[in-house]
Amino acid sequence: MTLAVETKKLRKLFGPIKALDELSFQVEEGEIYGLIGPNGAGKTTCLRIISTLILPTSGSATVFDHNVVKEATEIRKLITYLPEEAGAYKNLSGLEYLEFMAKFSTRNKKETESIIDNAAKISGLGSRLNDKVKTYSKGMKRRLLVARALMTRPRLAVLDEPTSGLDVLHSFHVRGIIKEYVKQHGVTVLLSSHNMLEVEFLCDKVALVNKGRIIAEGTPDELKTKNKVSNLEEAFAKVVGLA
Repeated sequence: MTLAVETKKLRKLFGPIKALDELSFQVEEGEIYGLIGPNGAGKTTCLRIISTLILPTSGSATVFDHNVVKEATEIRKLITYLPEEAGAYKNLSGLEYLEFMAKFSTRNKKETESIIDNAAKISGLGSRLNDKVKTYSKGMKRRLLVARALMTRPRLAVLDEPTSGLDVLHSFHVRGIIKEYVKQHGVTVLLSSHNMLEVEFLCDKVALVNKGRIIAEGTPDELKTKNKVSNLEEAFAKVVGLA
């Protein structure tokens, strides 16, 4: 078993606030793993540590056996990170934005064109890629950004609330993009969401997170069966004592 991500007793303090409280989990290569829970549970903090954007207070985290503190440069070559509130340059067209971003990781024009073509297919935006980003709806922007995150076929894609604020149709499209891309290319995805019904459809394995701690972990079916409920929202409520 190859581990894409492993955290051990990961803690993060922001002054007196304990954002992560000995968080431990493993993500196997090629799976979609979801950290789910309410806003403020610590999901984003965990993803930012794994993406080498902030340092842990204590504990450890590795990405493909690279330590997030000591080997951040190596990790950044293997991952892409999509924040919840990510934006794109509004005065560029969708294609211009993808080309600009692709050039950071390509060595020649042919490679750049191949990645842009890949991103165009992922986004499903068709001819609208010729229009400026400022004319896009929120859903269209998110599809563009997800395409940007996946277009280089990273070993690990870290996605923070990938469908946040999207309507039903755009959410459906983004979920389909992620699931199909993992199936075709073996990319590993670590994502966060507070939408537990969505994660139930998308993830191979999930961790229910509350107040910086993992309170339950397993496949969606395992968690539902163990708690004798019909969906993950009910499982979460039962685990935290609300049901």
